[in-house]
Amino acid sequence: MSQSKVYYKTTDINNYVHNIIRGIHSDNFRPDYVVGLTRGGLIPAVQISHYLNIPMNTLKVSLRDEEESESNLWMAEDAFNGKNILIVDDICDTGSSFNFIKTDWQSGCFPNNTEQWDKIWHNNVKFAVCIHNEACNFDVDYSGLDINKVSDPQWCVFPWENWW
Repeated sequence: MSQSKVYYKTTDINNYVHNIIRGIHSDNFRPDYVVGLTRGGLIPAVQISHYLNIPMNTLKVSLRDEEESESNLWMAEDAFNGKNILIVDDICDTGSSFNFIKTDWQSGCFPNNTEQWDKIWHNNVKFAVCIHNEACNFDVDYSGLDINKVSDPQWCVFPWENWW
């Protein structure tokens, strides 16, 4: 089966961000700050940050293109100390970016406290994406659109990737 390209519009992304915000409100989750993953997660993270009127930070997790990522352990310490953090990306395709963060934060900050980390993930640290591939190995907390790339192989093209 070949992969078709699906071009998403800005209005689609705005609708997906609204779906994420509705989910956050229905959970009564109030992030202390939003973390946008570079590059794709920055625009939806900025939108959520403005809408909720909370600060936004960035985190570079690039496993596909450049295979280079940064480790921001002060965020891990915030999480461990009970701050509510929403981590945002454009798509959860394979789950590798979010799994990298979990492994990095857990191994770099209080690595021997696995039981505490198990209480942090999906409780005070939550994950949101515009598009969630249900066939990936990571369950997000909030998504704007759920797809399944096994039954419908597609390459998602976001408006900021093809704006010209």
